[in-house]
Amino acid sequence: MKILHVCLAAFYIDNYGYQENILPKMHKLQGYDVEILASTENYLDGNKLSYVNPSVYLNENNIKVTRIPYINYIPHFIAKKIRIYNGVYEKLNSFNPEIIFLHDIQFLGIHKIIKYVKKHPNVKIFADGHADFTNSARNYISKYILHKIIYKKCAQTIDPYVTKFFGTLPCRVDFFKNFYQVSPEKVELLVMGVDDTLIDSDIIELKEKLFSKHGIKEQDFVVISGGKMDKKKNIHHLVDAIYELDNPNIKLILFGKADKEISKLIHEKIKHNSIIYLEWLDNLQIHQYLSISNLCVFPGKHSVLWEQSVGLGIPGLFKKIKGHQHIDLDGNCILLENGDKNEIKKNIIELSSNSHKYKKMKEFTQSNGKKYFSYYEIAKRAINE
Repeated sequence: MKILHVCLAAFYIDNYGYQENILPKMHKLQGYDVEILASTENYLDGNKLSYVNPSVYLNENNIKVTRIPYINYIPHFIAKKIRIYNGVYEKLNSFNPEIIFLHDIQFLGIHKIIKYVKKHPNVKIFADGHADFTNSARNYISKYILHKIIYKKCAQTIDPYVTKFFGTLPCRVDFFKNFYQVSPEKVELLVMGVDDTLIDSDIIELKEKLFSKHGIKEQDFVVISGGKMDKKKNIHHLVDAIYELDNPNIKLILFGKADKEISKLIHEKIKHNSIIYLEWLDNLQIHQYLSISNLCVFPGKHSVLWEQSVGLGIPGLFKKIKGHQHIDLDGNCILLENGDKNEIKKNIIELSSNSHKYKKMKEFTQSNGKKYFSYYEIAKRAINE
């Protein structure tokens, strides 16, 4: 069976661990004939928006990627906002997919998808959504013009042809239902997860290697956090907590890139002996460091690292945010009310000193988190398998 993953509503970044990277990988591993149709929108250095040339190539998973250009008969800044492309229909006809998986629906080129499906009524369409009010519709133009008029029209136009709309967070399920107002009975939660094909089979050997490299002792309690660090992620509160605890047996592994504001806040404190700052890690390295840690701490805005951590069996502290409680499987984590340094300190002290409570959390996460947040299993649910 042929599956076309369509990434025309936003960026597509090679060699990353985002959903649009991992779902095609999993579908290929499951025996499907998979290709990706993508925009030229990309990111450089992890956080710098850029545009690359149209091209056709094999990605890191040996999946054919076709990057198509925006139309050129209107100004580029308009074309890239409303997302109209050259070559959508031609790609559909050349590949002849039986399943089309839309990674978001906010592109006017979606009418070419409809044109194709009208001629091939047996083709199934699944569409996910990554938009919610924390990352979208945050100013007047975005909310009332782009989302409420243009993107809502995209959603409602494709609605009759879609088998399922998947919100990737509970709040994104609500966004589909309440803001775009698509058929509510078609909307479900499809969580993001962890690429469980990257999990190291010999965690003991990996742990010994990384502990030795960073001077971590076997009895140390290892906390981990990272990603793109800005003030909304509250990573500076975690750094403050570890700095003030000043406990040689509690270590923090911190990775990722901090913006200028956070860099100023944590610049001196990350030099503390209990803090190991690794800057940017690739997807495999993130998995490895998560796997050898005792506790993940994400005291602010949501990150895909939440699901990756739990999917690797790591208990966590997560900020309690409305529409994000999917991370709580009723035993794997503690939800932080404020995410400030005192609340973080209190919970780290309790879990690092109460072996019974921590062991119970660990066992629960190992048995439940790995299953629920496995991308191999999520990929099956994504196409109703």
